[in-house]
Amino acid sequence: MSDSLGNGRGDPTEAQIRLYERWAEGGVAVSFIGEVQGDPRFPEKPGNLVLGEKTDQQAIQSLASRAMIEGAHLWPQLGHAGALSHPPISQPKGPSALNVESLQCAGMTIEEVQELPDMYARTAVYAKTAGFSGVLIHAGHGWLLSQFLSPLFNRRSDGYGGSIEARCRIVLEVIDEVRRSVGSSFPVGIRINSTDQLEGGLTEADALEVVRLLDKTSIDLIDISGGTYFPGVKASSDGSGKGPYFLDFARRAKGVTNVPLMATGGFKRRAQAAEAVASGDVDMVGLARAMVLDPRLAEVWLNEGSGDPNFPRFESAPPGGITAWYTMQLTALGEDRENAFTLDLPSAIRIYEERDAQRCTEWRERFSYLFKED
Repeated sequence: MSDSLGNGRGDPTEAQIRLYERWAEGGVAVSFIGEVQGDPRFPEKPGNLVLGEKTDQQAIQSLASRAMIEGAHLWPQLGHAGALSHPPISQPKGPSALNVESLQCAGMTIEEVQELPDMYARTAVYAKTAGFSGVLIHAGHGWLLSQFLSPLFNRRSDGYGGSIEARCRIVLEVIDEVRRSVGSSFPVGIRINSTDQLEGGLTEADALEVVRLLDKTSIDLIDISGGTYFPGVKASSDGSGKGPYFLDFARRAKGVTNVPLMATGGFKRRAQAAEAVASGDVDMVGLARAMVLDPRLAEVWLNEGSGDPNFPRFESAPPGGITAWYTMQLTALGEDRENAFTLDLPSAIRIYEERDAQRCTEWRERFSYLFKED
């Protein structure tokens, strides 16, 4: 999840550190920090972390050490928002220039595309040096590498557009450079979409071909998710679907790869998670909002017969509203005050947006040197 708990200057806050510490105390195997940027020019939100030369090393090391207790691992989820970079603190660029409703972005030059593997590799090396136990390359949910995979975003006519093999080229180059830089024993995973869930986007057939291509790489884990954030389109995470979302695809993916598979999305009950692993469809499951409702859920579910979280119901929620509510609940967890969390949806949205606006100011000040006018 994008926890939005960075300080607006790319560094961790005490609440963010405490959040991952609490999940570790609650028995998780590995937590993924989303989003973590290597290039501050293209963030998803102003609460993202940035790993690089200007990072507060002491704070980052504290995050890694406090969240890696009780056997837990902590992997930053390496991202680049591309066409969906937060406009108040970015000048969005994607695989191709777009002007669709409220989405406008420039297209990346071939030189900018070819710089991406080195950027991801530098960020992965920083993560390794800081003490994290692995990294997850984010190529899902409509962020930059996902955009390259999607014909909806990628309309390039060079070697990085066209067939699914060409659209996947930059992803494979990123993996190769990250692996070369961090060595053979440092875990490197990737999150991909099984489908964009958008007309004209990545299909399951193409996603299955992506899995086949990933099987030939040194990747250690494939996390299967889905859905893409797009203006005017309802996010899959705000849907009311029942049960895990992507197990059918995972079952087919098992037939084309020997890389361990994880499915993330829609797991709300212990029985669902246990059945998914026992069936062999996946090797592990990823939890998001369930862990927001109970930070000790891993420990609870490991005790057979223990209970499931109670998910709140929201009527007539605006786009992004439910995400805002869960994000403010994450803040409460990080501040050890979830028992006093009583925000209704409108209040959560208001506070979330006000906080983002303040952090945008901080972001522009911290990274002003990157946004000089030509």
